Amino acid sequence: MNTMSSSLQRTGQWVFSQDIPTDVVVEVGEANFSLHKFMLVAKSNYIRKLIMESKDSDVTRIDLSDIPGGPEMFEKAAKFCYGVNFEITVQNVAALHCAAEFLQMTDKYCDNNLAGRTQDFLSQVALSSLSGAIVVLKSCEILLPISRDLGIVRRCVDVVGAKACNEAMFPCRSPPNWWTEELCILDVDFFADVVASMKQRGLKPSSLASAIITYTEKSLRDLVRDHSGRGIKFSDPGNNDSDERSQQRDLVVSIVSLLPSDKGLFPVNFLCSLLRCAIFLDTSLTCKNELEKRISVVLEHVSVDDLLIPSFTYDGERLLDLDSVRRIISVFVEKEKNVGVFNGGDFNRGLCSVSLQRVAKTVDSYLAEIATYGELTISKFNAIANLVPKSARKSDDDLYRAIDIFLKAHPNLDEIEREKVCSSMDPLKLSYDARLHASQNKRLPVNIVLHALYYDQLKLRSGVEEKEGAVVIVPEALATRGQVKADTSLAKENEALRSELMKMKMYVSDLQKNGGGASCSNSSSLVGNGSNSNKKKTFFSSVSKKLGKFNPFRHGSKDTSHIDEDLAGVDITKPRRRRFSIS
Repeated sequence: MNTMSSSLQRTGQWVFSQDIPTDVVVEVGEANFSLHKFMLVAKSNYIRKLIMESKDSDVTRIDLSDIPGGPEMFEKAAKFCYGVNFEITVQNVAALHCAAEFLQMTDKYCDNNLAGRTQDFLSQVALSSLSGAIVVLKSCEILLPISRDLGIVRRCVDVVGAKACNEAMFPCRSPPNWWTEELCILDVDFFADVVASMKQRGLKPSSLASAIITYTEKSLRDLVRDHSGRGIKFSDPGNNDSDERSQQRDLVVSIVSLLPSDKGLFPVNFLCSLLRCAIFLDTSLTCKNELEKRISVVLEHVSVDDLLIPSFTYDGERLLDLDSVRRIISVFVEKEKNVGVFNGGDFNRGLCSVSLQRVAKTVDSYLAEIATYGELTISKFNAIANLVPKSARKSDDDLYRAIDIFLKAHPNLDEIEREKVCSSMDPLKLSYDARLHASQNKRLPVNIVLHALYYDQLKLRSGVEEKEGAVVIVPEALATRGQVKADTSLAKENEALRSELMKMKMYVSDLQKNGGGASCSNSSSLVGNGSNSNKKKTFFSSVSKKLGKFNPFRHGSKDTSHIDEDLAGVDITKPRRRRFSIS
C-alpha cells in the first residue's frame, strides 16, 4: 500500500490534466500509476496496441510489470509522454533506453521520441569517456537479456576495450594503471568480454595480466586479504553451498579461464593465492590443475609461504593440501629432466640446473615447516622429499634439519620407523657441523650416527682436509696449535712425502729396466751386502716415517714404533685381513 500511495502521489504532482479524470491504471509490480490513455498512446505504440487489441472495449487497467527498469523507468517514460522534464544520466540511460524500446517509443512511431533521445545521449555523452562507458556497461547487468539484444552491451564493450587499450599504451592520467581499477566494478562476464576485446585489439599480455590481477584482488578481497594466506575467512560450515560461495566459485573458475598462456606474466604469489581460493571453494579439478601447472612453471621463484597452501574441512579445521604441492613439484622435476636430457645432461651424474637446486632447498625448507603437523605421515614426508633428485642437493643439511624436526614432533616412533624417515637423507652429504650434531643426536637411528662417525674417521685416517667456507677441519690433536701453523706444517709434510715417493718411483723404474734375472741377482747381492742393505733400510725407513705422521693412532694403542724392525720371523707375503665394515 505504501508503494501504491507514493506512486499515486508522485504521479499527481506532474499529471496536469486535472480537469480530465484519469481513465487507466498502469500496474508495474506493486506500484500503480493513474494516467490518461490518450497521453500514453501518443508516444507509446506498445500501449496503443494493448488497448486496441483488448477484448474489453473500455480498458481501465494495464499490467506493465515486465518493463525493464521497473517502476522507476516507467515513471520517467510516463513523464516524457506528459512533457515533464527529467534528467538522463550515465547511470539510468541504459535502463531508460531499454524501457523506451520495450514501450516502442521510437522515432518510427513518433518524431523525436524517447528512444531517439536516449540513443543520442549514449553516443554523445555516456560513451565518450572510458569511465562513462564502464558505468553504462555496469548498469546493463540487471537489464539482461534485453540490453544485450539491443546492442548496448556490445557498444559499451567495444568502447571500453578501445579506450582501455589507448590508455594502457599512452597513459594520460596518474597512476598509469588507473583504468584497471575502473574495470573492477564490472561483473566477471562483462569483464571477460572487455578482456577479449582488448586482446583482439593487440594489447600486450603484460597489460592484460595487470588488469586481471587487479580485478582478482578487488573481487576476492573478502576471501583472501593478502598473499600469505593468513587472511582467509572461514565460511559457515552449515552454509558451504550458499549463494555467495557459489558465486565466488564461479568467479575463480572464470578468472582462471581468462589467464593468458604466456609464461612469467603473473607473480607466483598471485597464482598461489588463486590456487588457495580454488581449494577453499572446492572448484573443479580442471581449474585447480591449470593453476598447479602454471605454478610449476615458475616454481624456482616460490617461497615456503607460497607452498603452504591450506585446504579446509567442513568444520573449518586447517589441513595441508600435500597432494597439490606434490603434483606441482612433480611437474617441475619432470620438466627439468626432459630439458636435461635434451641438453645432454644426466641427473644420475649430478648435472642439475640451478633452478632445480633452488627448488630442492625450497622443498627441504617446506618439509621443515610442515614437519610438526600431526597428520603428516612418514610416507607422505618421504614422498615429497624424494621428488627432488638426490643430485640436486649439494648438501643434505636442510633435509637433515627437516628430519630432525619431524623426529622431535613424533617422539613415539620406533627404530625402524626412524630409519624410514632418514632413508631420504645421505649422511655422507652432511657438512662437518651437521655430522657433529648428528653424532650426538639421540633422536636419530643408530645406523645414521655410525655413518656420520665412520665418515669422519675415514677423513682423519686418509689425511683429507674438509674445507667449509673459510674453516679447515683438522684432527682434534692439532686444533690447539693454531690454524696458520697447522696449515704450514701439513703443507711441508705433504711436500716431503711427495719427494720421497718420487725417489721410490725412480728406484723401482731402474730395477725394471735391468730385466727379470738380473734384477733378482742384483737384489740378492744388495741384501747380502751390508753397506747397501743399510742404505736401502734407511731409505724405506724415511718413507715409513713420513707415512707414519699421517697415522692418527700412532700415539695410542695402535703405535708400532717399539716393535723390532727385524721381520725375519714374520711372513710378510701374506698381509693381514683388515675389516673396514662398520656393521
